[in-house]
This record gives sequence, structure tokens and C-alpha cells, in this order.
Amino acid sequence: MEVRYTDVDYLVFSDAAALMASGKSPYERSTYRYSPLIAALLMPNSFLHPLWGKFLFSASDLLVGLLIHTILKLRGVPEKLCTFSTMVWLFNPFTFTIGTRGNCEPIVCAMILWIIICLMNDWLVQAAFWYGLVVHLRIYPIIYALPIILVLHPLHFQPGKKPALVDWSLRKSKSVQGSSNMRITGLQGIRIFLASIFTWRRLVFGIVSGSIFFILTGLCFYFYGWDFLDEALLYHLTRTDPRHNFSIYFYHIYLHYEQEFSSLEKLVSFLPQFIVQLVIIFRFAYDLPFCFFVQTVAFVAFNKVITAQYFVWFFCLLPLILPWSNMKLQWKGLACIFLWMGAQSHWLMWGYSLEFQGKNVFIQLWMASLLFLASNTYVLINIICNHAYCPVFKQLKHETSNKTTKYD
Repeated sequence: MEVRYTDVDYLVFSDAAALMASGKSPYERSTYRYSPLIAALLMPNSFLHPLWGKFLFSASDLLVGLLIHTILKLRGVPEKLCTFSTMVWLFNPFTFTIGTRGNCEPIVCAMILWIIICLMNDWLVQAAFWYGLVVHLRIYPIIYALPIILVLHPLHFQPGKKPALVDWSLRKSKSVQGSSNMRITGLQGIRIFLASIFTWRRLVFGIVSGSIFFILTGLCFYFYGWDFLDEALLYHLTRTDPRHNFSIYFYHIYLHYEQEFSSLEKLVSFLPQFIVQLVIIFRFAYDLPFCFFVQTVAFVAFNKVITAQYFVWFFCLLPLILPWSNMKLQWKGLACIFLWMGAQSHWLMWGYSLEFQGKNVFIQLWMASLLFLASNTYVLINIICNHAYCPVFKQLKHETSNKTTKYD
């Protein structure tokens, strides 16, 4: 069977956009499970050119490269290293293929990177606006909420002053590396820490981003009713996919596809992902781009459903951590690259046999999923162990009642 280059999602987007252009609901198109805003972006497909969406997604792919370069320059990375890191995104055949095939993920990636830039420049309201919007478009960025809240710390921001960024040249400084492990000691320190959770910056970010999310969601519900909630939100929270799924839960889902999962089964699949996220957040939150990257890799690796487009979520963050990596391309770097690609290719081989040749290879495909999880875990551990931890913002002394809170 011939494999088409155009992503099936692009055909779904185009059909949904055509329905919107004619005044109908995009959810009349079966399998359209996104926000109506995405279909609205592709409405020119109907009256301008059917490839409008691909050009939009490809332009977003280039915009991601520009935003990567901007973030690295803000952090003081040398121009040559900025260029090399940006090339990792722009010349990655996997990432530019996603956009040209007609997948919307580059738009989401660009929004995530712009949020990081807004936070680095202390454009708080704008960061909150875009965060509420991107969570409405794609649910997964909700995992970034806690690290953003943590990084909006009084030690990083002072009223009326732009936050100071830690320069790349200080990445090996012991004082800088130690600051990524802020710990509060003593009862007084704990009391002050708890009191500082509800700072005005955190409240503004939460209120603005939450308002944007609920306003957009409310408007979409007003126009499209329960079809919107079921397809664009609830579906992704309960999604099970017996095919096209790299997840280790793939075979269990296949065997019990038309049965209701017990509370224990749901807990077993959710708990490891939740615990890993919490550990990562409280360990790396102040090194925000690195925290986002590690979070995303772990979230995808432990998710109940994994499709190839999910990899773009962390590929756009990979260039942001490369200048702080001590891993040499030769040989450990190449080993990690080939291990990850090899495990994915191995899975795709069995996936092709199942989907296109109709062979009964479910067990082999499940074993390939286990191998893929192991390779993701191995690569992630190596990235963490070889990363020079460096917070984005410099710490400022914070005093309360004429006493300085102690941070080790």
C-alpha cells in the first residue's frame, strides 16, 4: 500500500475549515478533535489555495528557528553556538517534514517559545495571554504551569526592575549551579516561603491565563456546544488508541479497547507520569527551558498514547539546552541519537507490518514499545547527567522583617 506524504490530519483540518467557511460546525467532520481556532486559521484553504495551511505551518517552522535564536542570544550564548543550535531545529528532517506534511504542531511550538521570551523580558501579561491560548489549542502545555509559577519567584523579580538573566559564560560557576537547587531552611524560612507563594506576579499570571483559557473555551462551547467539549477537550483526557501508538500501554489498550478501564488501571497508567513530572519540576524549575524539555520528553514517554507528531513538542526545546550540555557528539551523543532513532525505526517496522500488511504482530509491536521506552529513558538520563544546570534568572536578596531568608 502506498503511503501518502500529506498528513491525514491536514485533510481533516481542510475539511473542517471548509465547513466553517460555509457556516457549519467543524465537528461535522469526523475525527476533527481540535479547537475551532485551528480550523479558522485554515479557512483560506477553501477560497485562496488548498496548500495555504501547509505554507502557514512551514512559516511557523521557520519562526520557531528565529525564536530559538532569540532565546539563546538573550541568555548570552555566542553567535556561532546560537547558529549551530538553531540548525538542529531548522535542518532536522523530522521537524520540517511535520510542517510540510500539514501538521499544526509548529504553531504550538512557536507559542511555547514566545512564552519563554515573554517571561525572560518580564512581559508577564503577554506571557499569560499566550499561555492561556496555547493550553486552549493543545492541552499538553498545562504541564508547564507549575514550573512557570515557581520561576516567578520574588528572588528573581523586583518591583520596577527587569529581571537579571544569568549569562551563558557563568554556566560553570558553582554559585550559579547551586542556585538551581534553592532550598529553604528553618521554620521561619518555611513560613516566608509559603507566604511568598501568592505573589502578585503569580496571581496575575494565573488570573490572566486562566481567564483567556476559560473565555475561549466558553465561546467555543457557546457556538459548538458539547461537540466541542467532547472532541477538543474531553477526548484528549480519555483518549485510547489501539494503533499508531508507541506507548507501552498499547497492547493492554488493544486487548481491552471496548471495555471500561477500572480505577486501578487508570491510576497505574497515570501515577508514574505524575510522579516523574513532580520530581522534574521541583528539581529543575529554575532552569526553565531545560525543565520544559525534560518534562516534555518524560510526559511523552510515559503517556498512554504516543504518536510521532508528539516528538516535535520536545524537538523545539532541544536547541535551547544544547549550549549547556557537556555531552560530546562523539561518541556518547551519536550513541544516544542512533539508539533513539533505532528504537523508533524498529517500532515503525512492526507498525508497518501491522497497519499496511495486515500481519498479526501485536506482541512484537508491544515489545518494540517497551524497547522504545527504555531508549527514551536511557537518553533522558544521559541528557540530565551531562547538563550544566543554570537558572535563567539571577537571584536577588529578599528580606522580610529585617531578616534575610536563607537559601542554600
